[in-house]
Amino acid sequence: MGCRIRQIFSWLVLLGALVLLLLLGLGTFSVSPAAAAIRQMEEAPGQILQQSRHTLRDEKGNAWQVVLFKRVKADGSTTVNLRLVGFPGKAAFAHPQPLKITTNQGEILAAEDLFAQKAPAPNVGQYDFKNILPRLPTAGAVHLSLVMNDDRAIDLSIPAEVTLEWQTLAAQSRNENINQG
Repeated sequence: MGCRIRQIFSWLVLLGALVLLLLLGLGTFSVSPAAAAIRQMEEAPGQILQQSRHTLRDEKGNAWQVVLFKRVKADGSTTVNLRLVGFPGKAAFAHPQPLKITTNQGEILAAEDLFAQKAPAPNVGQYDFKNILPRLPTAGAVHLSLVMNDDRAIDLSIPAEVTLEWQTLAAQSRNENINQG
């Protein structure tokens, strides 16, 4: 009798392990690396900063901080910038170089390098996205080509959910920002 119970228990453990492996293989328990929310803060009276922050991986598996931020000043002027931060020692941007953006339709866009004169660190790049963002698709990924100081390009894929979040952030009006803050 004890042998039979042990055999049934072994089969149940094996079945449980197979189900767990199947679920892990399907990604049921995985967390999306692009999951984030729009953060908002008041930097100064009447000046609102909104951020969309994501940690994404390039084609070699290196992690990148990808931060789109919109600043609305008290006078109503707005800036929208994209900041990319690589791991120190693994990434060093070539400045001044525009950021090349390729949409899922094959359109190639270029964003101005805002750290052309001086970057806070070699692994940080920041680009003017105010005129780029409206041209990005909401239903597809975009690819960024980051030019490094050793003349290599790093490709970073931005998922459709992230570009949709960026456009949501950019579309919010000043009055919405103040009422939410």
